[in-house]
Amino acid sequence: MASIYTHADSNTRKTWFLITFFLVFIIAVGWLFSYLLDSSAILFFAVFLSIAMSITSYWYSDKIVLSMTRATPIKKGDNPELYRLVENLAITAGLPAPKIYIIKEMQPNAFATGRDKNHAVIAVTKGLLDRLNKTELEGVLAHELSHIGNKDMLLSTVVVILIGVVALLSDLFFRASFLGGMGRRRQGKEDNLMLLFAGIIAALLAPLAAILIQLAISRKREFLADASGALLTRYPEGLAKALEKIALDPTPMQRINTAIAHLFLADPLKGEQDKSWFIKLFQTHPPVQERVKALRGMEI
Repeated sequence: MASIYTHADSNTRKTWFLITFFLVFIIAVGWLFSYLLDSSAILFFAVFLSIAMSITSYWYSDKIVLSMTRATPIKKGDNPELYRLVENLAITAGLPAPKIYIIKEMQPNAFATGRDKNHAVIAVTKGLLDRLNKTELEGVLAHELSHIGNKDMLLSTVVVILIGVVALLSDLFFRASFLGGMGRRRQGKEDNLMLLFAGIIAALLAPLAAILIQLAISRKREFLADASGALLTRYPEGLAKALEKIALDPTPMQRINTAIAHLFLADPLKGEQDKSWFIKLFQTHPPVQERVKALRGMEI
């Protein structure tokens, strides 16, 4: 029988595979830039930075994300009903009850973060608590608990950090190449121009490729958490109605960093949802209509 843990082991393997892939990718980009600029220091810097940022994101990911959203912790006495919902769902899922944080934003939204189930956090906006009824809120909380049970929170945060490293290396290459030329390599003018062109293309495409990987991961994890959350509550309609209500709400997020937008239940940027395949590549979340259709097509 399907459960919240159905894809957890697979997600764990994918997490470490993608982290390894990103580390190799960053080192390869660092090697290319170090070769083009004739500076081994860039390669050493890329290796050190990728490892250091990976370790930092593992141990401090929740603190970083919570500080970026200015989320504040609450106690059980502050909102007993919210605490009861989270605790009951956590018991049903076989998970430790996560800490609960409130984001002082009127846009209805939520996210989960933390390195594992024992250090997990669910953060909800004030707008979510004000606008959703009990069954809708339960559906959202089950979705976020599913991110914890599916073990995809760490993946999402580490990818953000590694993408930042790729962007930093690309920026470093541009600055070094234009300020210091193409290094001291004794090559013909034509070879230097070809290498410079190849380096610029790599510097432009590396961050783009990293972002596309991040967005693909984000969209897949949302579909999985929707399904797992529906299995947890045994009532897919609750989350479906919550997603529809959130999608129709025009309230903007006053404070949001685009680097963590994919962590939220729904796109916090409230951008125009263009239907072209190219624009869809850059969406942090699957279209709400597709998520609702999948939920209402479930047989529980």
